[in-house]
Amino acid sequence: MDLVAPVVVEPLRRRRCSECHQGPLERMIVEFNAPVCLDCADLGHLVFLRRGDTALTRRARESSTLWAVVVRHNRRRTRYERQGLLVEEAALARAEAACLADADARARRRSRDAARRAALDAEITATLRAEILRLFPSCPADRATEISEHAAAKGSGRVGRTAAGRSLDRGAVTAAVRASVRHVDTPYDSLLMQGVPRHQARTRVAPAIEAVLRAWRVVGAGNTRGRGRG
Repeated sequence: MDLVAPVVVEPLRRRRCSECHQGPLERMIVEFNAPVCLDCADLGHLVFLRRGDTALTRRARESSTLWAVVVRHNRRRTRYERQGLLVEEAALARAEAACLADADARARRRSRDAARRAALDAEITATLRAEILRLFPSCPADRATEISEHAAAKGSGRVGRTAAGRSLDRGAVTAAVRASVRHVDTPYDSLLMQGVPRHQARTRVAPAIEAVLRAWRVVGAGNTRGRGRG
């Protein structure tokens, strides 16, 4: 049977319980569009566990007969974001003891996982760099390294971490090189700082970008870094 955990809200403005009228409330649930304090909601005996420690959170949740999810509304992102859990105090104590008991083993596992991720990231970057130099043989070697490292940065969402980038799609790789040329070899950033709209700025620097890309595609064309500036 699927479990449905209660959702507890950290209110952004001062609220009072609709039943006992206590307040302001640090946390509450909403019943029939009205705020209810944790004591009236029969959740007052639970303790707060802030998010961040995955192992501790998982173990405390599994050990707690009753638990609730704590959220807060992010106005900028217009969504509710998880802050942590409310769990039974005894369950939290058991979870903390279990985490202390195998802390060394989990640290070693994290170290091994980090090493594997680092090796994978290095492989992605090296493969992308080789493809950049294949498509643009006159691109300076240090520049190809710079572009590949930027495009393949973990968690960036840039082309090197996309399916197209990982498969070395020609258009995706070219897009990464073009973006680098736009920022480094043209006055694009200066135009933005002058208040020129992005689309207009891109149109103005497009010829300079294409000139650099054409030169980089020619074998033995030499270092063209810096073209288009000024």
